[in-house]
Amino acid sequence: MLKQRRSRSWPWSCSAGVPLAAWLFAGLAGCGAPAGEAPEAEVTEQQQPLLTQVTSFGSNPGNLQMFRHVPSGMPANAPLVVVMHGCTQGAAGMEGAGWSAAADVYKFYVVYPQQQGGNNMTRCFNWFEPGDFSRDRGEALSIKQMVDTMKATYSIDPSRVFVAGFSAGGYMTPALLAAYPDVFSAGAIHSGGPYRCAESMNAGFSCMSPGVNRTPAAWGDVVRGAYPGYAGPRPRVTIWHGTSDYTVNVMNLTEAMEQWTNVHGIDQTPDTVETVSGFPHKVYRDGAGNALVETWELTGMGHAVAMDAQFPFPGGTGSAVCGSVGAYLSDVNLCSVYHQVKFFGMTGGGGEPTGDTTPPTVNVTAPAKGATVSGTVNVTADAADAVGVTRVEFLVNGEVVSTDTQAPYAFAWNSTAVSNGQYTLGARAFDAAGNQATDDDTGVTVSNSGSPAPVTVQFASIAADDGYLKADADGSGAALGFMTNLALGRGTDGKYNRSFLSFDTSSLPDGATVTRAFLTVIYSSGSGDPWSTPAGNTLVIDAKTGTFNAANTEVTDWAAAATASSVAGIDRFSAGAKSSGDFSADGLSAISKTGKTQLRLRFTQAQTATQYLFIRDGANAVLTVVYAP
Repeated sequence: MLKQRRSRSWPWSCSAGVPLAAWLFAGLAGCGAPAGEAPEAEVTEQQQPLLTQVTSFGSNPGNLQMFRHVPSGMPANAPLVVVMHGCTQGAAGMEGAGWSAAADVYKFYVVYPQQQGGNNMTRCFNWFEPGDFSRDRGEALSIKQMVDTMKATYSIDPSRVFVAGFSAGGYMTPALLAAYPDVFSAGAIHSGGPYRCAESMNAGFSCMSPGVNRTPAAWGDVVRGAYPGYAGPRPRVTIWHGTSDYTVNVMNLTEAMEQWTNVHGIDQTPDTVETVSGFPHKVYRDGAGNALVETWELTGMGHAVAMDAQFPFPGGTGSAVCGSVGAYLSDVNLCSVYHQVKFFGMTGGGGEPTGDTTPPTVNVTAPAKGATVSGTVNVTADAADAVGVTRVEFLVNGEVVSTDTQAPYAFAWNSTAVSNGQYTLGARAFDAAGNQATDDDTGVTVSNSGSPAPVTVQFASIAADDGYLKADADGSGAALGFMTNLALGRGTDGKYNRSFLSFDTSSLPDGATVTRAFLTVIYSSGSGDPWSTPAGNTLVIDAKTGTFNAANTEVTDWAAAATASSVAGIDRFSAGAKSSGDFSADGLSAISKTGKTQLRLRFTQAQTATQYLFIRDGANAVLTVVYAP
């Protein structure tokens, strides 16, 4: 019989006792929300057909649910991975990150523990409760019983049992590693933190942000105290965190690294420092060269699981790709599931060339080094690799300006949009095993004669003027919304949100001819893929000379006439910064040279389900204007 437990809240709550997740996107401003980040979304998930619920797995003192995925054709003595979701998620949320697809390729079992609302009203694992993070108690014991049930049912190698978790699951992961080092051989902490940084709900706030700072020895001691007298090997740990995570501060990555390096008796100086797919990767090894702890700093990413929907798992079929964009799943062109599985040592059995560390070859083939260029320049590159090139990024002065996924690799560079002078063109190639190489030594001179050199200026949006409006699909029932982040798409209240950004462009010379403009925004958080339904939905920008009304933002602005409509589009994105396309001629004409320019961001079609994103305003929203003086 399952033990009945009192309902407990996750440490995201407002002073009135309502959990922050419940304030979400229904027009409330998210009291207590960390600056720069929207509250986490309340996500309703359906169980995926790849998951099967197991209803009996021991005494289950933590009152959790158990789901499993069993690939076909499993060999004897196969590995097992326990995968834990974050707050407001369920088993299907983490299954969507690509774990079941990876299991099908590399032949390992997956268990997905799932929290219940009766235990925690926002469905977080209770990582901050001593009765749940301790050995042979509560939720920790329930999860260990799931492992025992899998071992009793299938042929599982007891030396290859692993655990991975995100957010609340990312805090529960080190709890299982500390309490059960005799069960788990390695773990992946994604957007979580060190074991026992909180022992109550209120302490959980400080643990998440700004974080708890202790010495490596102090952190190591709490792990060693979780199973007194244990003298066996300790689990290896891989730690992942977005540097722009405003829900769980990235300080937690450092503290977790210090904890587990101390547990292994090694120092806190990395033995390997490299960049993989543009992200810093550090490895901490013992004297024999074994990688015991590693960290991945996901530059510019918020509170989410890093994935790559274009990445096919090496050795798999065309359908075995690294997840799909969804709530807390950010496509940053890096598959965390693959690299975590690789860290666990399981990628060699599914057809992948074992231990592939050979980078691809890449070379910029045109224009020639030292060439003088003008107008539109055709930049090309050759790239090759034994396991296949997945994409080539083109660089101008080290910045990515275009990506091509198919040979011949090329892009058209508009050199008239930059000032005359020296530039360096480059190309960066990625292979299917995650290796990369860069050719960045093609220097060229831009010389566009016959007109003055163009001038480029950037304007940050005026945060006090920015805001968003929510209304029914016909524009009726509009209401104002102002918060640190601006909403786009359909919220949980069934309203359709449009965002407004204001810029003071009066410093443009009266006689200037604007030749180019584009908007750059930064992702904060979201739910689902608002571009996906209806099919062909697009995010576009309307431009207004001045403001839409006399006041900065009014309810009637939701459907008010613009000076120029659909002046540019913004392609789908789920992390970091994203620039729009270049403004149309009408859009360029709408940019004011005497006062403010206001931009309205909207989807062209009303979403058929709850799908939205939050973008940041103020200094995080930039209008770039190029003009001829």
